[in-house]
Amino acid sequence: MLRSRYKTFVFAAFMLFFASCASIRYTEKFTFFQMADTQFGFFNENKEFSRETRNFEKAIAETNRLKPAFVIVCGDLVNKPGDIAQINEYKRIAATLDPAIKIYNVSGNHDVENIPTASAIRTYQEHFGPDHYTFRNGNIFGIVLNSSLIKDPSKAPNEAAAQEAWVRTALEDGKNSGSRNIVIFMHHPFFLNSADEPNEYFNIDIDRRKMYLALFDKYKVRKIFAGHYHRNAGGRTGNIEMITTGPVGRPLGSDSSGFRIVDVNGTAITHKYYRLDSLPATLKLR
Repeated sequence: MLRSRYKTFVFAAFMLFFASCASIRYTEKFTFFQMADTQFGFFNENKEFSRETRNFEKAIAETNRLKPAFVIVCGDLVNKPGDIAQINEYKRIAATLDPAIKIYNVSGNHDVENIPTASAIRTYQEHFGPDHYTFRNGNIFGIVLNSSLIKDPSKAPNEAAAQEAWVRTALEDGKNSGSRNIVIFMHHPFFLNSADEPNEYFNIDIDRRKMYLALFDKYKVRKIFAGHYHRNAGGRTGNIEMITTGPVGRPLGSDSSGFRIVDVNGTAITHKYYRLDSLPATLKLR
């Protein structure tokens, strides 16, 4: 009888300890960096990419100095789809990142074509890995999408349908994962400022926009991070915040080249965009 009670006590104590550790893990404070549009070749119409090299080297050097939990680059890694020199330069610089800091790549329209094809997607996958996937880091369950397939699926309908079916499974996985934050990462923003804004080059067409936003709201997604606009923008629809981040590479507006620093504290996710020449001395959530 005493031995049985002792076993019960030890088991209960173990489960309490495990639950406590899980709670600590899921409410961990940490910081990650969101970059976008390194886009090697854009400054000089694919003739060369020295300015993109300087900017991305600076971004990676600052990442190594500040040591976030991870960095994610939200698409348009290169300017000319499939260009081996541009791809190799991106990968060369990315490889200088501290191995303790995970880097996640996201496909953009300049990586898989404005109207993506199955062939272009395969080329991207050969060089950079999956074009849609999930990851866990800290208390975030990240869902990475190929937004070019959402923007215009006409030349790759099978791939677009497969991704749409997959994202529903991914959202279920996120709900059941124990993570407190399901976060979407993609290249095209669903909208720049307002969920009912008209269709344009820089957003997702309204029919598909409404469908995905309703789906994300159902699964309590609260943050969507994107690039593509080469400027900063953002807005809200219901409980969802759409965050569009300016480029590491060539800007198209008043926002200088830079990236976004994102602080995670439990379910609170806050963020600020920094120019490459004005990054903080330290991270506040260390």
